[in-house]
Amino acid sequence: MCYVYILRSKKFNKHYTGQTKNLNKRIEEHNSGKTKSIKAYIPFELIYFEEFSTRKEALEREKYFKSGCGR
Repeated sequence: MCYVYILRSKKFNKHYTGQTKNLNKRIEEHNSGKTKSIKAYIPFELIYFEEFSTRKEALEREKYFKSGCGR
């Protein structure tokens, strides 16, 4: 299973969208500062996720969320 997720920075109220196969592990990585590009925005809270059977479907949905229409 693959997941598309949206996190909200509790510090700056900004959103981050991503996809992963292990949702809990990925959120822990974000909140521990292992993702350098968004390290300054921690802590995060999970506000939304969707589950997909293939990575291709998850990537397409992530692309939609990051587009102008999906925001």
